[in-house]
Amino acid sequence: MINSILLVPVLASFFITLFLLPYWIRKAKEIGLVWPDMNKSVSEKVSGSGGLIVVLGFLIGSLLFVAYRIFYLKESIHLISILSALLVILMLSATGFIDDLLGWRKGGLSKRSRIILVFLAAIPLMVINAGKDIVSIPILGNIPLGIIYPLIIIPLGIIGATTTFNFLAGFNGLEAGQGIIVLTALSFVAFFTGNSCISILGLCMAASLFAFLIYNFHPAKVFPGDVLTYPVGGLIAVMAILGNFEKIAVFFFIPYIIEFFLKLRGRLLKQSFGKPRKSGELDLEYEKIYGLTHLSILLLKKMRIKSTEKNAVYLIWIFHLTIIILGFLIFGRGIFLNV
Repeated sequence: MINSILLVPVLASFFITLFLLPYWIRKAKEIGLVWPDMNKSVSEKVSGSGGLIVVLGFLIGSLLFVAYRIFYLKESIHLISILSALLVILMLSATGFIDDLLGWRKGGLSKRSRIILVFLAAIPLMVINAGKDIVSIPILGNIPLGIIYPLIIIPLGIIGATTTFNFLAGFNGLEAGQGIIVLTALSFVAFFTGNSCISILGLCMAASLFAFLIYNFHPAKVFPGDVLTYPVGGLIAVMAILGNFEKIAVFFFIPYIIEFFLKLRGRLLKQSFGKPRKSGELDLEYEKIYGLTHLSILLLKKMRIKSTEKNAVYLIWIFHLTIIILGFLIFGRGIFLNV
């Protein structure tokens, strides 16, 4: 049975983000932290790094959940894992904010610096030896990895999810919507596999992202920045590691795996943006496809649907939801085994 009091941290994350975002939007404009809206024929300056407020809402909601467990339930089980997870998210958020301040159009952090900082953010999970070091491989069966898991698999998972989640971006509402979809799905997986603590963390971030989406959806009043994409990508990896459901998390991550290979096709140099027209529709920026946003624009044109930024985002969301449904169908027996 679900305790209704657990809705408090989730709702707190939503309303804190919803309440503080207008103040951040004004303040960001005052200090000049604004970026051009690239998919518009007339590019306006929009407040940047709004993900900072999303992370704040998430952290406050998560800490309320910790307080509930300590003061009301008198339980400290999983406390180290939860606090380590929050520290990972905080460090990733700081890395993303530094990247934002250095300016993405000027290159931001170097690739080497970015990987080093994300690796450092994974250390809290590494030192507590989070997750289980046994992996299941077809034919070979269960294989214990021992010290290899915390020293190699955990940082690789954090680095991979964090950097790859950042690839599929650049359209109003896209990153926030994608985060809501995958984190809500993983929260259900966590709950039904007996990892309710992890489920609450995922729902707190999803709720905060939903509040952010209200201001970020087309036409955006605020952009997320790497200060949002880094911690959201990192949280996906953290949930998979702590909940020991890496397989389904990787399956849910298929859109980002596809995006990675499409970006690799362009040597990680091609942008996700489209070429805006005065009619509000988008044309392809390049002759080839270098991302799911480009593919979405192409498919909309072939289906004779207006290739607007909003429709392109909807199409990607539909694709990701289809992947999520397939994931539940394929892995459903293992997920709902404890129900």
